[in-house]
Amino acid sequence: MTPTLVIVPGLGDSGPDHWQTRWTQQFGAARVRQDDPETPTPGAWAARLQQVIEATPSDLVLVGHSCGVLTIVHWARLYGGNERVKGALLVSPTDAEQSDMANLAPAVLRLAPVPLDPLPFPALVVVSGNDPYVSFERAQTFAEAWGAEFITAGEAGHINVASGHGEWPEGEVLLSEVLHAWTPPEITRF
Repeated sequence: MTPTLVIVPGLGDSGPDHWQTRWTQQFGAARVRQDDPETPTPGAWAARLQQVIEATPSDLVLVGHSCGVLTIVHWARLYGGNERVKGALLVSPTDAEQSDMANLAPAVLRLAPVPLDPLPFPALVVVSGNDPYVSFERAQTFAEAWGAEFITAGEAGHINVASGHGEWPEGEVLLSEVLHAWTPPEITRF
């Protein structure tokens, strides 16, 4: 059985044209919907992810973007993971400790400090060389601390609609690699 995707959006629920929303529809993914998608808090956002994981049968692959990545790492720290979570695609992790975050997106400050504990499942961190919400070096630090693979998407901004990534075919290739890497060879993949 192919793992079920669990989409973990960032601020604003990633919006209707975002690649995460498209993937929710395209792949029949489960989606984490926060009560207040504009005001992240580690405990509440992680608890909602835990609810979705508990309610979604089968093996799971988490797909986080921006503050959704921080939700996943806070969840792993608070809940210790879940044996059915087989991997994660972590795209454009936001640095809640970045010095200018108060000017860029003050709500993100609520997610500081960023957990640097190893994740209890394999993960792939995808970053851009010119993401305003995380430096390339800090994203590398995250990936190393989390025990994740690291890949650059080039100069791709925040890998969201504003940076031209409503559709994100390169992301689908990366998703396929994630699913291929963490599923048995006899499993049907996307």
